[in-house]
Amino acid sequence: MSLKAKLEAIIYAAEIPITLDQMVQLVKAPGSLDGAANDAEVRSQVRAALEELTRDYCAPDHGIEVRQLAGGYRMSTKPEQHDVVSAFAKSLKPPIRLSLPALETLAVIAYKQPVTVPEISEIRGVDSSGVIATLLDRKLIAPAGRKAVIGRPILYRTTKEFLLRFGLNDVSELPSMEEFEKLVAESFESEVPVETRPATDAASDSLPGVPTSAGDASGAEQKVEEPGPAAEPPIAQEGEPAA
Repeated sequence: MSLKAKLEAIIYAAEIPITLDQMVQLVKAPGSLDGAANDAEVRSQVRAALEELTRDYCAPDHGIEVRQLAGGYRMSTKPEQHDVVSAFAKSLKPPIRLSLPALETLAVIAYKQPVTVPEISEIRGVDSSGVIATLLDRKLIAPAGRKAVIGRPILYRTTKEFLLRFGLNDVSELPSMEEFEKLVAESFESEVPVETRPATDAASDSLPGVPTSAGDASGAEQKVEEPGPAAEPPIAQEGEPAA
């Protein structure tokens, strides 16, 4: 691979502008002699290759260019391509943010599909009807017929959108339950402020704004709005399991 091709790959892959010194260190041949003379020679070669690469991308048949930004080099779209790039950016789907109850419900459906709302609620220990509506609206789940039991409840399954959003080829690539619980816990820890974290276990649905049972809602309010010394008795005294 030529030096120019290496630099092109490095600049393309870099998330932030990469400096000349960084590129020199990356392309230095393994086992080469250390010393100022060797560094100066490599630096000269890298600088020449960068100039050539920059000229190549200046050609009108390229939609991107190599620019010097913030002391480094970075690839960016050319100003004349602004309109088409802007239209493309607007067409992109925004990232999906799900609450902990929604993630739990989605996990149950993913691993137990097809599954009904009563079955989901029994596994989670709380009513999941409201969360189902959210997941349907995000097109992460879809109806999968009706179960052949009394009442014929609707069955739910994950969708192609679910696979696309989570980077899966099919549901067989789902992580184990232990891995999934760890991912959910890490996501929850990073998204929810300490003072608003539910004191119950992972199955709790007492996030602010999420419908819960009366006891859960009361406990959540006491936990968030009255944290001082005069707070109401701990949640465990209202019939919920202690944290």
